[in-house]
Amino acid sequence: MPDRNDEDEPVRIPITGELDLHTFQPREVASLLDDYLAECARAGLREARIVHGKGTGALRETVQAWLRRSPRVASFRLGDERTGGWGATLVTLRPGAPAPKSG
Repeated sequence: MPDRNDEDEPVRIPITGELDLHTFQPREVASLLDDYLAECARAGLREARIVHGKGTGALRETVQAWLRRSPRVASFRLGDERTGGWGATLVTLRPGAPAPKSG
């Protein structure tokens, strides 16, 4: 049996409309957001909560810069006191957003 590297295995994430980025590397964020929001759209979810934490704000800025460019995203805003405050971003997806990329 070949030796398998866990880093080569895809990470399975349940599609619940909430994505916690604490366990991911910053370099993974763009493709992760694209894939996760595509799957949310496929599952019929119109809203998602992206948990990036408060920290220095660098990850929040990275997430929000990506969201500004995404054709899937209708709007986004910081969470409120019930949804994570400035440690989370709430995303509204466009109806009929572009289909997930294949591959």
